[in-house]
This record gives sequence, C-alpha cells and structure tokens, in this order.
Amino acid sequence: MGTKIANGIVLLVGIGIIFIGARFLLAPEVSAAGYGVPVSAAGEYEAFLSAKGIRDIASGLVVLTLFALGQRRALGWVMLAVTVVPFTDGLIVLSHGSVAAAFGWHFSTAAGMLVAVALLLSARTPKAATAQDSASPAFQTT
Repeated sequence: MGTKIANGIVLLVGIGIIFIGARFLLAPEVSAAGYGVPVSAAGEYEAFLSAKGIRDIASGLVVLTLFALGQRRALGWVMLAVTVVPFTDGLIVLSHGSVAAAFGWHFSTAAGMLVAVALLLSARTPKAATAQDSASPAFQTT
C-alpha cells in the first residue's frame, strides 16, 4: 500500500510540476497569479517567469526519470532535496502574496512530498533484502 501511495505522489508531483512549468512559459501572468504572487505586467517579469517555468519542467523530468528507471532510493533522496523548493516558495508567497496559496499549494505540496520521501526511503529494496537474507545463517550452505 505504501508503494502505491508513494508512486501516486511521485507521479502527481512530477507530471504536475511539468504542467506548471509549461504554463509559466505559455501564460506567465495567469501562472504568477496561481503561484500566489500576481504581477502587474507580465512583459516586465517574463524572463523571470520563464526561468521559473524551465526550473519546474527540469525538476519534474528529474523526478520522472528516476521513477521510470526504478531508482526508488535515489528518488527518495532527490525528492527530499527538492522539497526545499515548495517550502521556500511557500515562504516567498507568505511574505509577498496570498496566505491561501502558500498553504493551499506550496506547503501542502512540501508535506505530500515528505510523505513520499518517508515511504520511498523506508521501503526495503529487493537488493537489500536479498543481501540481508543471504547473510543469515539459515540460508548459508555448508
């Protein structure tokens, strides 16, 4: 059950952040408002919003690549490191924009990612299980 939950969160985060990044490239003003810090003139901030869009797309691709390769342990550590992004985004939005967006999007995303991290890093990998079982005296041949 924990694996299915972790997989669901990973896929939601990976695909979701790619969608959000693409949206920042295609509709920067709308995306900035959804992020929680609206801009008055998108043209003035378009370069920064495009940079955020590319960052989001790259982050989603890293997560989905590790997932597709079955690198669950590495994925757990990367997800832990990347949790800094929605957490700090929430802090930025709290100090410059919408409290609802900070908690509704950013902090809740960070919390969901931490659930996935806990599930990914606590799961026994098949290699670890095999190595541990073969070290057991009950499985050694004489």
